[in-house]
Amino acid sequence: MTGMMKPAILVLGATGTVGRAAVKAAIEAGWPVVAVARDRQELSILDRQFRGADLRTLAANLANDTGAIALVAELKRIARPFLGVVAALGADGKRGRLIDQSPEELRRDFDEAVLPHLVAARHLLPWLAESGRNCGYVMIGGPGGRNPWAGYGHRSISAAALRMLARVLHDEARAHAVRLQLLEIDSPARTTANEKHACQGWPCVDHIGRKALELLRHRNDTRCSQAILTLESDNTAQSAPTQIQPQETQGDASALPARCLQDVHKLLETVTTRFSSSNTAANKTQERSR
Repeated sequence: MTGMMKPAILVLGATGTVGRAAVKAAIEAGWPVVAVARDRQELSILDRQFRGADLRTLAANLANDTGAIALVAELKRIARPFLGVVAALGADGKRGRLIDQSPEELRRDFDEAVLPHLVAARHLLPWLAESGRNCGYVMIGGPGGRNPWAGYGHRSISAAALRMLARVLHDEARAHAVRLQLLEIDSPARTTANEKHACQGWPCVDHIGRKALELLRHRNDTRCSQAILTLESDNTAQSAPTQIQPQETQGDASALPARCLQDVHKLLETVTTRFSSSNTAANKTQERSR
């Protein structure tokens, strides 16, 4: 009977801002969900929010192997197939200059934002492989990974480390027949709590949840197989069907968003034009003075 069951989506960090959006997107699309978080009280709130949905909540701490092993044991007891994982793990980084804070702050941020992803993958990838399905695994990353985010040095360092972790795990996950990808968010997410002061280009958190789900659903699509994909803003999505942009690392220029390269080219053209004009004017002045 297990083979007849609709596969579920496992959401890690389900009570966070993005994790909750991923749960919402999956439920609205008709997928069963297993939601995992550390806080039992927040999980109860999540359960009440989606009362009547095919939702199961599990409390687990993915800060270490012990917690991950216990989670896998619980998942095996559920005895149902899974489509894949959305890992929305991490914590809000403290604002401030890097040199004004102790090394312990960076270590703490790294432990909260990066290591839980490694712990989860170490145990969930072999578990997914046991199902015999081609599963997907989507990690959610925040801004600052490619270029430092002003005022959030700790978060930027952790985001950069998460990008490299995703690249390594992307390759290693192939041995488990799992496509692991990082969905990188280039800016803060727009939520009901911050929309009064949110910038226009910030992606809606519900949009992020839907995009994570989309990657799982299209996990076998060879046109979208990169290790890292960037979701930039809702505005871009209105003119393009996917809004997810693959990221390459073959040189500094390719690491920049296309719009940034266009701005650089325009700036160079403007400077060159002004420089040529000033030289021409200077030459004419010199000729007249003679």
